[in-house]
Amino acid sequence: MGSKRRQPSLAQLRAFAAVAEHLHFRDAAGAIGMSQPALSGAVSALEETLGVTLVERTTRKVLLSPEGERIAVRAKAVLAEVEALVEEAEAVRAPFTGVLRLGVIPTVAPYLLPTVLRLVHDRYPHLDLQVHEEQTANLLDGLAGGRLDLLLLAVPLGVPGVTELPLFDEDFVLVTPLDHALGGRHGIPREALRELTLLLLDEGHCLRDQALDICREAGRDDVPVTTTAAGLSTLVQLVAGGLGATLLPRTAVEVETSRSNRLLTGYFADPAPTRRVALAMRAGAARGPEYEELAAALRQALRPLPVRVLDADA
Repeated sequence: MGSKRRQPSLAQLRAFAAVAEHLHFRDAAGAIGMSQPALSGAVSALEETLGVTLVERTTRKVLLSPEGERIAVRAKAVLAEVEALVEEAEAVRAPFTGVLRLGVIPTVAPYLLPTVLRLVHDRYPHLDLQVHEEQTANLLDGLAGGRLDLLLLAVPLGVPGVTELPLFDEDFVLVTPLDHALGGRHGIPREALRELTLLLLDEGHCLRDQALDICREAGRDDVPVTTTAAGLSTLVQLVAGGLGATLLPRTAVEVETSRSNRLLTGYFADPAPTRRVALAMRAGAARGPEYEELAAALRQALRPLPVRVLDADA
C-alpha cells in the first residue's frame, strides 16, 4: 500500500480562501482574525501539503497561479460545506427543532392528537413532528430500535430501559344500547361487569387487556369472545346494533358516541376503573430534558379534557 496522503487543515483552507478573495495578505489576515505571518505560514503549508504553487508573491500585490484559481473554488466549496455542517449540528442541538418521531396507540391517537398537534404548531413551530399509529408492541420495538423517538400510550409498561413521563389518569365508562338496564346510570358497581355481554377489541390492543383486567378485578375470570373489532369506532357501532356493551376511556366518549343516537353512557361508582396515559422515551435519551419539557406543556394543554392531569413525579 502507498503512503497515506496528507490532508490540508481547515485553518489552511480558510487562510488561502481569504487570500484568494482579498489578494492582499494584510487584508486577508484582518478579515479572518489571524496575524499576517500566521496567515502566510498557513498558505505556504497548504502549498507544501498539496504540492502546488497557489500564490505568486510580488512586492506590490498577490496573484493566484492558474492552479491556485482552481483550488480556490474547491476551498470555498469545502468551507461552505463545513459551515453548513456546523449549522446543522446547531439546529439538532437546539431544543424543539429537527425531526421528532412520535408513536401513538390507536386508542389514544384520535382523541389526543388534536391537542398534541395544536400544541406543537403553536409552541414549537420549528419541530418536525412525524406521527406513527401502531399497537403497543410495535411501538416499543420501534423505540428500542431507534425508529421512534417518543411514545404516547397507556402505562405501566414494565419494560427495562424505558422511562415513562406520566400525563394523566382517565376513567372508563360503560357504553350500552338504549334499552340496556345499565344505560345512562351513575354509580354503577364494578360487580355489574360480571353478567354483561362485553365486546372487546382484537388481540394486541392494550385496551383489550385493560378491559379484561377490569373484569378480573370485578370477580369475572372469563369473558366469552364472540365478536371483536379492530378499532373503537367499530366497537361502538356494534354496541349501537345491540350486540353487547363495551368499556370506553373518557377521552373517546364524545368522538365515538356522537356518531349514533342509539347509545347510552353509564358511569361507575368511585373508584372507577381507570387507565394512565404517558409519554415514554428511552432511558437516558439525549433529548430527555426536551421530552420532559414537552410532557409538562402537554399536561397543561390536556386540562380541558375529561382527565385527571398528573404531576411529573406521579
